[in-house]
Amino acid sequence: MKQFYIKLVSVTIAVILVINVFYNLILADQLAGLKNILSLSNNEVRRDLRGKIRNELKSSLEKENILNEEDKIILIKLYNKLKKEFETINISDK
Repeated sequence: MKQFYIKLVSVTIAVILVINVFYNLILADQLAGLKNILSLSNNEVRRDLRGKIRNELKSSLEKENILNEEDKIILIKLYNKLKKEFETINISDK
């Protein structure tokens, strides 16, 4: 019976370690990102985010090309498709 309890404790400790490692490696980063998204109601977080966005926009305006060629092609195709869809709208119905 003593051997059973030793094995039971060993397996329990192993399971706890596996769960802990899984949580720390995978879920902790995801939960931190989710926490940042949910904390947008906090004024300080919004100000920090606004500052980061402004800095990125300023640095992108200093570059010669903001988009690479593949992104430009995708955006122009999307623009043309949207333009065609907007031409078929019947505004008088609304």
